Formats: sequence, C-alpha cells, structure tokens
Amino acid sequence: MAFALQSLWDVLVLLGVVLAVAPWFGRYVGKVYLERPVAGDSLLLPLERAVYRLLGTSPRRPMRAGEYMVAVLFVNGGTFAFLFLFFLLQHALPLDPTGAPGMPWDLAFHSAASFTTNTDFTHFVNESQLSLGSAMIAWQLALFLSAATGLSVAAAMIRGFVRKDGRLGNFYVDLTRSITRILLPVAVLGALVFVALGVPETLVAAVRAHPLTGGTQTIYLGPVASFQAISLLGTNGGGYYTANAASPLANPSSASLLLGTFLMLLVPFSTPFAFGTMVRRRAEAWPFVAVIVLIVAIAVGLFVAYQAAANPLLGGIPGLGPSTNGYPVGQETRWSLPETAFFQVVSVYNNVGANSMQIGAISPIAQLVLLFGMFTQATPGGDGTGFAMLLVFTVLAIYVGGLMVGRTPEYLGKKIGTSQVRWAALALILHPALILVPFSIAVVGGWVSVGGASIGVTAHTFSSVLYEFASESANNGSALSSNAFNDTTPYFNVVGGLVMLLGRFVPIYVMLRVGGYFAGEATLPQGPGTLNTATGTFAVYLALFVVVVTALVFLPVMALGPLAQIVGVG
Repeated sequence: MAFALQSLWDVLVLLGVVLAVAPWFGRYVGKVYLERPVAGDSLLLPLERAVYRLLGTSPRRPMRAGEYMVAVLFVNGGTFAFLFLFFLLQHALPLDPTGAPGMPWDLAFHSAASFTTNTDFTHFVNESQLSLGSAMIAWQLALFLSAATGLSVAAAMIRGFVRKDGRLGNFYVDLTRSITRILLPVAVLGALVFVALGVPETLVAAVRAHPLTGGTQTIYLGPVASFQAISLLGTNGGGYYTANAASPLANPSSASLLLGTFLMLLVPFSTPFAFGTMVRRRAEAWPFVAVIVLIVAIAVGLFVAYQAAANPLLGGIPGLGPSTNGYPVGQETRWSLPETAFFQVVSVYNNVGANSMQIGAISPIAQLVLLFGMFTQATPGGDGTGFAMLLVFTVLAIYVGGLMVGRTPEYLGKKIGTSQVRWAALALILHPALILVPFSIAVVGGWVSVGGASIGVTAHTFSSVLYEFASESANNGSALSSNAFNDTTPYFNVVGGLVMLLGRFVPIYVMLRVGGYFAGEATLPQGPGTLNTATGTFAVYLALFVVVVTALVFLPVMALGPLAQIVGVG
C-alpha cells in the first residue's frame, strides 16, 4: 500500500500538468474557432482554402442549426457508408496480409456505426477479424472525422451565446480546422512520443516469434503508435489490439500509460477555456473545470478505495487472498493501482473506453463508479459533445435555480426560455431511454445467451448487459465483460448500432437547436437579478445538480446490478 500511495504522486503531477496546459491550449482552440490569427496560418490557410473550394463552401457562409445538422449528417452518413462497405468487403480489398475475412452484414453495421459515432465499441477480435487496410484507412479516417465532428458541434453551440443572427458557423469549416489545427498536429506529436517509448509503428502486419518454450507465436504489429495517439486524443479509444491499453505492445510502460492519460484529458479539459475565450468571459471556464475535477477526483478516490479492499464474499475461496485484492483477474500488475485506476476512470468519464484492466472482474462499487461516468456523459465526456452536454445541464440547472429564487433564468445575457428547456430535457431523457428499453427487451426477451443457449440473468450478467447499452448510448466503447454473455449476435449488433447512432446524433441536434435559439436572441445587459455563474458556489450547485439528476434516473437499475453484487445476489 505504501508503494500505491507513493504512486499517487504520478497521478497528482499529471493532473497538475494538464491543468497548467489546458488554459493555454483552450485559448488556442477558442482562437481557432473564432478564426483569429494563430501559429501555422501561413502554412495551413492556403491548404484550408483549397479544401473549402473543393467542398464548395466558405467561412463567410454561416449556417443555421438545421443546415448545420444536415451537413453533419451528410459527412457522417458518408463515413458510415464507406466504413460499412469496407468492412463487408475487406477480404477483397488491398492490405489484408493476414487474410481477415469480410465481416457479416450485422457486424459490419455495428462496427460502422461504432466508429462513425466516436464510440469504437468492437464486437470482433481486432487481430484476426480486422485487415490492415481496415485499420489504416477506414478506422483511422473515422477516428479523425468523429472527433472533429464533436468539436465542431461544441463550437457551434458556444457561438449561440455570442451571436444574434441565428447562425452558428459553417460545419465544413469547423470540421476542417478541427483536424488541421487541433487533432492532426497533437496526434502526430503524440505518435512520435509513443514510438520513442517503444510502441510499434510499422506497415508489417505480423511477425512469427519462436518462444523459448517451443513452438511459434504470431505477434501482430502495424501502425500502433499513430493509432493510439488519435484514438486517445480524439476520445475514440477502440484500441489497436483486443486487449486495448492493457496490451504490452500498445502500452509498454508507466510512461506510455501516463502519456495516454494526458492525451485523453487534454481536449476535454481545454474546452471550457475555449468556451471562455469564445464568449469573451474567461472566468466562466473555471466553474466547469471545477465540476469536472471534483467529480473525477471523487470517482478515482472511490475506485482506488474499493479496488484496494478485498472482497469478503470471495475470502473463503482457495487461491484468493490479499495479494490479489480478492479478485483473480482485473488489476494490471505492470502498473500501480492509482496509475491504472486514474487511466481507467479518465477513460470512461471522458467517453474514451480504452481499458487498462479487465473491468468485468473489478469490485462492484468500482463498476458502479464507471457506470456513473457514462450516465452523466458530461464529466467531462467526449471531445466537444461532452462539454456541450455539460452546457445542456447548465441550462437546466440555471432554469431550475431561477424558478426556485424567483429570477428570470438567463445565461451570459441570453434568456432561457421554454424552447431551450424542452430540447435540453430531451437530451437528458433520451439517454436513459436508449439504455433501458433495449436492455429490458434483451433481458426479458431471452436475447442474452452464452454459447447460443439462453441463460438466467444473474446480477453480474445484469450489470454486463446494462453496461453494454450504457456504453453504446454514451458513445463510450468500453465493455464490462467479454464472457458474461454473447454480444456478437444479430440482436446486439443491430440494436447496439442503432443505439449508438441515435445516442450520437439526436443529442447533437439538440445541442444545435439550443444554440440556435440562443443565437437568435439579443444579449441583455447584466442587472441586479443576474445570476453570477463565474463563482465557486455555482460550481458546487452545478456539480450537485448533475449528480442528483443522474442518480435519480439510474438508481433502480444500479440497485439491481452492481449494488446487488455487493450483497452476493447472483
């Protein structure tokens, strides 16, 4: 335990570095979306203008919410179709040296929906069912486009608080600048550092090794470093290997683990400062950062505390003792508990979904902690859309607070009317509906099976199925357990794909509509009744609002799943 406590310094130092870099990087991101002069203009502006001419658009042609959404669907619909066909026909396409077969249509549908929506939830074995071409061309393209879409939508929603013409900007311009100015430069730098830390980066798909114990072993390689960099930076997280971040090739040391954690935190922690820059009120960033840090810190603390304690229900089983924390599998022994716990909590709370441990074998309370992060979707959530969802919570929190104290609800000089509240409420209601409806059908309808046979649902299986749909609806991508039930069936492929698509694009439309309503309003001057939101008091209120609303919605299913495991039910 002394070593574990000592390694907390790694976590605290990393968090301090992120909080030191985020204000600077956030101001840079804000300037990118305000189209102010930034470093690299002389090189990138001509390239971006060429892209705009190719797309037939211009920064001088801003879009309203509906037009912006059509552009989002056009780009992402094209991405989905390209991915679906590529996965379906990968056996007949170039760059398939390992002979990966084409995917069945339902698996191709699920995979295309997963990568298009920034979820990267895989129902296949990466090493044997995905060709090198699928990983390099199809999947990596989606890693950039899905992350850039989330950032663009957040930028559009933020503009609603400063514009008065009802327009939110140009999606094609935002998408292009998100890639050229933010994602690509940082991903390239991150890939170079990963290579220096021992992560492979090669076009060789696999090599044969001859272990000392005899026989042969296939070691799968590929452009792993560049894949890891953008998957973590873009809050995609799918992982080049099936073992994800627990693979020694993808994550060889504590240094690579901490670098991956830094990449996951960089954009979500910087977005509040980009917001402050774009609305010209930098102090407004800090309450959001405080909410995120507070909730993530509590989550990490609970995760470490309950993972470090032995499970009394397993104490009488031979072979399980304090040295294993009461669990046979789950904890990665190459890293300390605080390091891997911080990575895992950050991954889930950022909607990355990159696993550094077998989370199906961890403490039920630790599983509950991870589930809660996916239920909120906003602490801090994925690139762009996570902060936009936090703004949705903010709109509702200010509206409720205004009703309680008799003030006219307004935020940044914009009145919060019933239209904004209705759309914001839809975003919060949709998430539990997309989780609980297909989950109930799967459990009650007998779609949960192992080895093709329908099984009785235990508390652990209940939690696993719940986690699956929560992960897909939140566009997270992590899975609780790979052997609790069979999720590669047509039901889980098709329904899961639809959950991911609806869980991604309906909230995006809500965010754009809310931003569009604000963009059509005049800015009101501050008065004696104006709520001061740039305060610690508001940060505490917003954090409590997020926690209470989320807990009230999901408490019943949490009681039947993770909480039931604590008392040994199933």
